[in-house]
Amino acid sequence: MNRYPLWKYAILGVVLLIGLLYTLPNFYGEAPAVQVSGSKSTVQVDAGMVQRVQQTLAAAQIKADFVRFDGSSVRVRFDDIDTQIKAKDALLKALNPDAADARYIVALNLVSRTPEWLTKLHALPMYLGLDLRGGVHFLMQVDMRGALKQAVDTYSSDARSALREKRVRFTGIAREPNGVVVTLPDGTEATKARDLLFDRMPALTWTQETDAGAVRIVGRLSPKAITDIQTQAVTQNIETLHKRVNELGVAEPVIQKQGLDRVVVQLPGVQDPARAKDILGRTATLQFRLVEPDTAAAAEVVPTRQGTNVGLKRDVIATGDQLKNASATIDKDQRPAVSVRLDDIAGRNMRNVTRENLGKPMAIVLYEKGKGEALSVATIQGEFGTDFQITGNFTPQETADLALLTRAGALAAPMEIIEERTIGPSLGKDNIDKGFQSVLWGFIAIAVFMCAYYALFGVFSTVALSFNLLCLVAVLSMLQATLTLPGIAAIALTLGMAIDANVLINERVREELRNGLPPQQAIHKGYEMAWGTILDSNVTTMIAGLALLTFGSGPVRGFAVVHCLGIMTSMFSAVMFSRGLVNLWYGGKKRLKSVSIGQIWRPDGSKPPAVETNEA
Repeated sequence: MNRYPLWKYAILGVVLLIGLLYTLPNFYGEAPAVQVSGSKSTVQVDAGMVQRVQQTLAAAQIKADFVRFDGSSVRVRFDDIDTQIKAKDALLKALNPDAADARYIVALNLVSRTPEWLTKLHALPMYLGLDLRGGVHFLMQVDMRGALKQAVDTYSSDARSALREKRVRFTGIAREPNGVVVTLPDGTEATKARDLLFDRMPALTWTQETDAGAVRIVGRLSPKAITDIQTQAVTQNIETLHKRVNELGVAEPVIQKQGLDRVVVQLPGVQDPARAKDILGRTATLQFRLVEPDTAAAAEVVPTRQGTNVGLKRDVIATGDQLKNASATIDKDQRPAVSVRLDDIAGRNMRNVTRENLGKPMAIVLYEKGKGEALSVATIQGEFGTDFQITGNFTPQETADLALLTRAGALAAPMEIIEERTIGPSLGKDNIDKGFQSVLWGFIAIAVFMCAYYALFGVFSTVALSFNLLCLVAVLSMLQATLTLPGIAAIALTLGMAIDANVLINERVREELRNGLPPQQAIHKGYEMAWGTILDSNVTTMIAGLALLTFGSGPVRGFAVVHCLGIMTSMFSAVMFSRGLVNLWYGGKKRLKSVSIGQIWRPDGSKPPAVETNEA
């Protein structure tokens, strides 16, 4: 009756082993480290940087635990903070001889001490949030005037191209803060221009004006268009920041919108605010522009990746926010190339420009920290629009890099850091210690009560509660969830809720014993009858947790994730694992006369009509 088949014990054993394996990495803690990455999008860190870092550390007589390339950066782990600081200074001096034009970011960081054999099994610790791990917090404000200016510049170029395409005569195009002014020779041309631009640019409100004999049409952004531009600017900047920060390997960065024009950026584990600013300063804007062969007559001169200079014409053909995709490919002649796709407006403008400038060079220019660099200069070999390819003397790796830079280089508007905070690792460790103490003392208090009140069944319940905690931490580690202080609070709450199921089971077994059932039948019926109540109570609690998960954000959502997972692990541990312990202890006894489940109280003080149990 109260016996588990061997396969059920095998399942419990496997779950226990997996739980131990994936919980173990969380006890190794983190070690100070230095992370080396490129300070610009055009500076790539590869596996060769590992040898360069090792040579620099050896020359400075600094010992590292390991030097590892993780795909986009090099991480170096040390035993203590003093060695970490010395290594940072040595690497900064060696990698950036010109401090005014730093090519590499050397940032302080934290990495796990998990042994290699666990890492190879993908047994990794949970990510820790900013409040537990320490790191930097920035509040950034998007320059909405910059976003509007860039939009107006784009509209100005589109207006020029549209008028030329339809052969509408005009004498000039000027920019206003929120619009475009087109000057025309007479009223007839003004009417044709207004009708054309009204169809092509519905976001602008077009009106015809006469000033000192000059006829002009003015297109101004509507309030809705301004709002849409600002919203798109914030959204696109957040996406770009995600791409840039993810390249640095920062574990679980938080990048989210706050208010109308602000973005919150949290980088756990990064302890150097100055270097974190450099990380965020890597954000860039992208432009497609025609090349001016005469640099003296050029509107702007920028360097190329080959070390030469190139002149640019004033008009912008397309910008990064109009870029839909860029990927490395092979052209029809089996040469490495970059395939580019633009939106419809930019594609139409590109078609007009390329038709009128066949055989002339065009550049893709990336602007970072106010400085431009030509990623590519290619000759226009034919008319093209939304889809085209960039070819040249590229290697496959160069085309992959160019595609990455083209995709990730689009920042819709400049951003400014208006608030910054640094949470040191010591404060994070203090938060971890306090959270751990709260969970530990809560567990001890529950265990003491259960063992004192329910005797051996209380011990079973306590072991099941330990198993539940083990499974919860293992699941969070396997999911690589981010643990924060609200998450620790959810773990503590889960312990209190999980033991509730064992209390229901124990009281139900007591009730059956009180009614005179033999111990074996009382145990069986107690578990069977308590299951329905346990299921109902956990389902209703899960509904509340899912509501928090769906509608909450930030700390509330973190709490909800741990809360919901804790409900599922507690149901498994309280019912299946605790019953496995009871069956293992009592199931093999055919003539069981008593069970150790504490004092069985009867209202009238009489003994059960059947078998008497012991009173612990």
